[in-house]
Formats: sequence, structure tokens, C-alpha cells
Amino acid sequence: MSRSALFQEEFEGLAFFESEGNEENGSPPLFSPDDRGETSGDATANDSGEVVSDAHEAGDWWCTRWPFGEERRQTSKDNNRNLQFYTPNMKQFGSLQVQHHLQLAATSSHGWLRATPSDAHSETSVDKRWDSLAFNPVKTDYIYVMKSCKDGSFSNGGLRQYGNIEISPSAAVLNYGQGIIENLKAYKNKNGSIILFRVEENGLRMRVGADRMCMPAPTIKQFVEAVTSTVSANERWVPPSNKGFLHVRPLLMGNGPVLSLTPAPEFIFLIYVTPVRNYFEGGLKPINVVVKNDIHRATLGGVGNIKAIGNYAGIMKAQAKAKANGFSDVLYLDSIHNRYLEEVSTANVFVVKDNTISTPVLGGTILPGITRKSIIEIAHSQGFKVEERLVPVEELFDADEVFCCGNAVCVLPVGSINLNGKRVDYGESGFVVSQQLYSALANIQMGLIEDKMGWTTLLN
Repeated sequence: MSRSALFQEEFEGLAFFESEGNEENGSPPLFSPDDRGETSGDATANDSGEVVSDAHEAGDWWCTRWPFGEERRQTSKDNNRNLQFYTPNMKQFGSLQVQHHLQLAATSSHGWLRATPSDAHSETSVDKRWDSLAFNPVKTDYIYVMKSCKDGSFSNGGLRQYGNIEISPSAAVLNYGQGIIENLKAYKNKNGSIILFRVEENGLRMRVGADRMCMPAPTIKQFVEAVTSTVSANERWVPPSNKGFLHVRPLLMGNGPVLSLTPAPEFIFLIYVTPVRNYFEGGLKPINVVVKNDIHRATLGGVGNIKAIGNYAGIMKAQAKAKANGFSDVLYLDSIHNRYLEEVSTANVFVVKDNTISTPVLGGTILPGITRKSIIEIAHSQGFKVEERLVPVEELFDADEVFCCGNAVCVLPVGSINLNGKRVDYGESGFVVSQQLYSALANIQMGLIEDKMGWTTLLN
């Protein structure tokens, strides 16, 4: 089954949209049509962008050229109608099915687009497509781009249609890895509103990381506004909460050209989003982890405690080898004593014994995960004793449960751990603590219970 895609193209003031289905097996496009507009057929437009003829004929499709400074909305009621674009001084384009409208303002002098949130759509018609989601990038509608000024501040950010960005071959991010990423997710609640989780924390963490990497960063207010704008503009890509969530990826990059090892003269703040499936379907699924004591994720004095882009490529080989040997992921130890737990590849780790939950203390090599912070606060509220300390690897063999946590997985129980050929299995308790903490956090993130912690932002 082919994946549906929405394309926007612009040519001499013309904007048109394409939403393809799979004609071979009759599967519908991902999004149902907006049924508020007028059904239209073959049309032409004059120089003012007005439709001057509207005679329907099967197999034709149309659009209107948008003059600068005006907003036009074109929709179709007919699922099966192919429409043809005709405009002055332009050739006829190929046919496709128009299934969705998006309201745009014309491009301004700096090239940004303003977008209104896209309309809600019938979940019934798209369930089949949502079910095919994976954890892979999907081309959505908009990205957010903002550049730094000479004084290091950021301004004039805005939405642009999703697409490639221009970058210098000598950019600092390509040559010296001067860049930071963040991760957030947006859920759609049962009322159709979108929920963001602790956005300010991500904005703060980016600023802390940027300072370590000699980079300016947007203010927390700018960060929150940019995330909100990007998610709202891509609203139709947010799956129902039982199908998945919208993964939000902010990036901060040294874009200016450099040759010597020096901070970039210019920086880009960018956000893109992509819908992904829920990590768990049908309940929590424990993972099998191998402990590595010959490869280390981070060292003291390094950048293991921030989301520097270079932190991840260095562990890909260990992760790939682990998966080839039948493990889900790698658990890394500290680089000095080779004894104390640090992190799984992209998640913090917790060890449960009786009523005590222990996690490696933050000390320069551990990422201060926002999910980690949230789990600690929830565990305290539920009466657990939480210890942030050095956790010896030997404690894994006496633990009741072990679990990981991170933005994508929320809470992920560990079913077994292998250390130097010795394996320990968990799960006799049924992962009670992992399940309890997962439910408490996920229910807040999805809007299933009242957010008494004040962590969520609701986008109507």
C-alpha cells in the first residue's frame, strides 16, 4: 500500500496541493476531503486570480492563482473527482485527486508563509493509513525556520513549506558538529485538541546545551511559540491518540561557513514534525539489553549531558552489533570505573528494588531527560523512595525491575540484561512499577486524566 503524501508547489504566485491515493488497490488518500467548500471542475483564472469559468467535466481539476496579500481557499467535496489546473500563461499539469484544503497567506518579502490550523478530519477514513505508521520521517506541510542576528539574538522566524534547506559546504555543523537537537511530542485528545508536554523544559535544555557548544539560542518564549506554531500548522498530521503522536524535532545548527575550528558566524533554528506510531500497541513490551564495558557513550568533561548531535553517531556501531546479536539496545557504563550505570542509547535508566527506585545521578555524562525528571516527580507523588546516585552494575542482578524512559518510548521495561555472558531476567512481578509509572505519565501526556502537575499546554 503506497503512503499518501501531500505536496505543495509554488510557481509565479500559483499554489496547488496534491494528495495521492493508491489507484491500484482503491485505497483512499490519507486525508478525507473538506466538505464545506464548493465542488468545482474545469476552470480558468484571469490576471486577478478570479475563476472565470466553472464547467465541470470528469477528469479535470483546478486551482486559482492567489494574488499577493490575499487569502484564497479552494476545496472539493468529491472524493473521486480528478481536477486540472489552468492559469494564464501556464501549461496544463497532470491529473490527481484533490482531497484536502489548506488556507495560506501569500508569501511575504522574506519568504515565510502564514498558515491557519488545518481542519479536523474523519478518523474513520484514515484509520487504515494511521495503522501503517512507523518511526520514520514523513513529509508534512510546514517547517519553522529562524536565523540568528549578528548580536546573537534570533528574530523574523516563520513557517515555510516542508522541503530541503540550503546550507554551506563549510558550515560548522557539517565540518565540526556544532549542532543540538531536541525531541517533543504532541498528542490529540478525545476532544480533538492537541496537547504539548513541558515545552518550556525543552527550550531551557536547548539553551543550556547551546551555551556549552558556543551557540546562541532562541529564548524560551521564542522556542515555545515556534513549537506551537509548527504543530498548529501541521495539525492534520497529528494522529488520534490511540494510533500515535506527532514527533516534534527542533534543531539548532551552526550554518555559517568556517574553515578553522571556530564557532559559526550564523546559526539556524529549525523545527520539523512527523507522525509516528505509538511505541507500544497492546501493552508494554519489554526489551532485552546488553551491557557494554568496552565502548562508552560519554566521558567527564565532554558533552554527554546535552543533546549535541555528535553524541549519537559514536554509539551506532555498538547498537548495530547488539541488534545483530539479538538484543534490543545497549546499556553503557561510566568511562572511569567501568562499573556504574549511565544510559541506554537514547534513554535514561531506572532500577527498582522493593519500594526504592534508583537512577544514575546527573554528573556531566548523563542527559537530564525531561521524561526522567517527570518520572522522578511522579514516583515521589506515588510514595516511592527515589534515589539519584551512582548505581553499580551489580545491582542489576538483585533488582525487581529495570526500566528506561525517554521522549519517544515514555517508559520502557527491560525484560532481561546480559553482562559478560551472564543473563538476568525480570518480569516475575509483571512489571508492576513500570506499568504504574507509564500509565500515570502517558495519561497526562494524552489528556486522559487531569493534569494536576501543570505540565501540558492545550492547543485548541
